[in-house]
Amino acid sequence: MQPFRKLLIAASLALALPAMAAETTLIRNVRVFDGETVHAGRSVLLDGGKIASADFKGAAPAGAKVVDGAGRTLMPGMIDAHVHAYRFLELPLLFGVTTQVDMFMPVAAMQAVHARMAKGENKDAADVFSAGVLATAPGGHGTEYGLPIPTLSKPEEAQAWVDARVAEGSDFIKIVMEPGRPGHPMNSLDLPTVKALVQAAHQRGKLAVIHISRLDDARLALEAGADGLVHLFTGASIAPADVQALVKLAKQRKAFIIPTFSVMESIAGVHAHDLTGDKGLAALLDKEQLAILKSSHGKEARPAIMTAPNAVVAALRDAGVPLLAGTDAGNPGTLYGVSMHHELLAMTKAGLTPLQALAAATSAPAKAFRLDKRGKIANGYKADVVLVDGDPTSDILATRRIVEVWKDGEAVSPARTRQQELVAQELNGKSAPLALPADGRISLFSKDKLASPFGAGWMPSNDAFLGGKSSVKVEYADEAAASVKASVQPGFAFPWAGLAFMPGKSPMAAADLSGAKVLRFRVKGDGQRYAVAIMSKAGQIPVNVPFQAAAEWQEISLPLASFKGIDTSAITMIAFNAGPQPGDYQFQIADVRLMPQ
Repeated sequence: MQPFRKLLIAASLALALPAMAAETTLIRNVRVFDGETVHAGRSVLLDGGKIASADFKGAAPAGAKVVDGAGRTLMPGMIDAHVHAYRFLELPLLFGVTTQVDMFMPVAAMQAVHARMAKGENKDAADVFSAGVLATAPGGHGTEYGLPIPTLSKPEEAQAWVDARVAEGSDFIKIVMEPGRPGHPMNSLDLPTVKALVQAAHQRGKLAVIHISRLDDARLALEAGADGLVHLFTGASIAPADVQALVKLAKQRKAFIIPTFSVMESIAGVHAHDLTGDKGLAALLDKEQLAILKSSHGKEARPAIMTAPNAVVAALRDAGVPLLAGTDAGNPGTLYGVSMHHELLAMTKAGLTPLQALAAATSAPAKAFRLDKRGKIANGYKADVVLVDGDPTSDILATRRIVEVWKDGEAVSPARTRQQELVAQELNGKSAPLALPADGRISLFSKDKLASPFGAGWMPSNDAFLGGKSSVKVEYADEAAASVKASVQPGFAFPWAGLAFMPGKSPMAAADLSGAKVLRFRVKGDGQRYAVAIMSKAGQIPVNVPFQAAAEWQEISLPLASFKGIDTSAITMIAFNAGPQPGDYQFQIADVRLMPQ
């Protein structure tokens, strides 16, 4: 719906700041984790955005800034091997993630960040290497997020599809094998098409990585020649023979695995309390970001379903199969940068040593994704490094005690300080809920205007801007009502058309409506089923509650608490929609009120 436009615009913004010469910095007498091994008492020189010396000897160069490393560890900037980088582009650096491997983003956004990187103008954000558009079937996983994407359904289409991605600038090819879950099936690519895509990617010198969510698909993906699996799968149990067969296959095919514990735990309804309860980390997260981190895919806690991925990861570690740390940030319960610290902890709980987990977040993803001069502290490598208090090679929680982050040799501490100040201001603010009209009415409909007492007001809403074909006509009707005539057409994953109220000062700006507890309205229509959709600032998709428009006027009362997960202090949209079933719809709505009880 309209929120997707906001996300697309946000994803396409370019942070083009002038390139500045990095100062010369000497980190003296510091423990160094170089991406693979540990060295005690070294000095590391950063100069010109590069690591000039990973084992510097002698006096500090003239004019160099000297940083004391005693009791501290210097490590490479972390690489999150699985994200969807469509927002909060400034956030990863604050937590020591200097590079992100993106698994699906708008082409324009991918090209914009590539251009900044090429010009050396991306010092204020994590670098991004991306698959761009993913390979999926019509109506398959990836089509439900509001991005019009090219799909394919037969092997003969594979080479042209891959060539189009290469022309767009995709760094690698991501393929989806996803049949959905019980009660929510999805179309998925068949095995011949998957094999053809892998071969087409390799024909062009590109890696082919595959999204799976089931053991059977994991095996098929590896047999099809996948260079890596970008997820593991949940399960309350797994047979030892199945574990060993999968591990043997991964080792034979020389594939890497990105478990993505953070998102699997979100699916399991397990929250990352270690992050939200850490005052140092939370001090860098605003209200919206904390709300995302506290949310989850799973509505009920089912920690038992983490049994299977933990067992598989332990066996992969024992077999020496490359494991990469990736969070799937961009999903509920995950957040850019900060979730990497939870991912490292989860990997150690699955059996990796802290040293192995650190390698999984630095040198391993750099090697697997062919990221040149990254992931290690070595001469000539990018000066993307992180200084932490303590020794994360023995205590993985030490990665959270960040002293400084350098991106291309530039210190990130000014940005960390600004973010802390903004969060503190938000926390200490004394903003009151928006004063609602005495009668609660937010629909002031007349022949002249479909007005409102506050906000950007009422407006038609449909899926056309996302490539959909639905349309809607809204006009004044008798009895101070709005008449909505909608034609919902196939062409978008979840087509809709209807009438939306934007309570903020501008479309999709948030308004504090926490003083309201109930949404009431009068409606009549064609007897079909409709939905009220409410969106809040922290949410990525609206929450829908159904209603029916009967032939005669009736009053409907919906507690805002029934819109699960909505933050009423930051509502961005209230909409009355037809869809997703195609067809013609007609209803009238009047007397829309937000009531305190």
